[in-house]
Order: sequence, then C-alpha cells, then structure tokens
Amino acid sequence: MLKNYFKNTWEGLYTILLGMKITWKHLFVPAVTIQYPEERVPMVERARNRLFVNMDDCIGCKQCETACPVNCIEIDTVKAVPADGARLTSNGKKKALWVTKFEIDIAKCCYCQLCVFPCPTECIVMTDVYEFSEFDRDDLNYNFASLTETEIEEKNENFEKFQAEKEAQKIAAAKAKAEAAAKKKAEEEEAKKEETKTEDTESDQSQDAPDPENNNEKPKE
Repeated sequence: MLKNYFKNTWEGLYTILLGMKITWKHLFVPAVTIQYPEERVPMVERARNRLFVNMDDCIGCKQCETACPVNCIEIDTVKAVPADGARLTSNGKKKALWVTKFEIDIAKCCYCQLCVFPCPTECIVMTDVYEFSEFDRDDLNYNFASLTETEIEEKNENFEKFQAEKEAQKIAAAKAKAEAAAKKKAEEEEAKKEETKTEDTESDQSQDAPDPENNNEKPKE
C-alpha cells in the first residue's frame, strides 16, 4: 500500500513537471499570436477569395459567365448605338456593349478561378478579401454594373429606337429597290413595244411599196 502511495505521488508530480516544462519553454519565447482583427496574416499572392470586376474594362463578352461551372455569374447587355460615341477599355479594346447587369452570387461561388482566365480584358480577378460573411444570404449577391436604373432604361430605349430606325431604313431601301426594278422593267417593256411597233410599221411599208420589176404600167411615149 505504501509503495503504491509513493508511486502515485511521483506520477502526479512528474505529470505536473512535464506540463510546466512545456509552459516554461514557451514562456520566454517571443509571442507569435496575431491580434485579430487588428492584425491579419498577409495572404499569398495567388490566394483565391472574393471576386472583383473592373467595369471600366468589361466589354460584356460573357466569357466568364460561360466558363463558370456553378452558374453564379449573370450578365445582361445592350448594344451601344453610334450616338453614344466610341468607348475604349484601358488596353484600347473597343466597347460595343453596355453592361446593364453583372451579378455574382458569392454564396454559390466555388473559388475555382475559371472565370478569370478567359476574360480578354482581365477585368475580373480573385482578390485576397476573405471577410464577407453576412446575416442575410441575399447580401452575398454582388451587382457590379455601374449603370443606374434610369441609365439602363435610357440605353434600352436608345437601342430600340436605333433598331426601329434601322429597320425603317431597310424597308425603305427595299421599297426603293423594288420601285427601281419595276420602273426599269416597265421601261424595258415600253422599249420592247416601241421596237415591235417600229418593226411592224417597216414591214407594212415594205409590203405597200410597188415592185419595179413587176410594174406593168407602159412608159409614156
């Protein structure tokens, strides 16, 4: 009994000393604890977190939307009319479309980065922002389009008006072409009638003219 008593006492002391050894070992080592959120661990260069879109360079090609495997990107565009003037990206690429909607549902995003690589203007990128938790899931749906509702309506109306004018011009051109073809056909028919009438007149005149070889009149003495 006494032997077991001393054995248990030694094991208890040994366990305490072992634990204190680890404690004392780290007691004199400089702390490496990051005081979050005042301090943050710097992210690596190729970190894949929340997406960002630079709308000044977006041309509305929808290649990122096509490449997304979970369909978390939705893009709507409307064609720019000539009256809007020339618009260029930062690398000189012409912007022929207005992007009226560019939404990314981050709640569905799988951070695969497949949408980044096909972008011809490199306007969509993965950032190092990883703190974007929300209480409402709908708040994770980001709309990057820079146009206001009024501007979107204006762009749609301008495009519809441009399309209507273009269609009217197309119809007018087709009508003018048809009228010109009909006029040309009428002139050809009239010319053909005149030619036929002239040939008939010449034929009648040639039939009415006397034949000097068959003329039986006696010459005057």
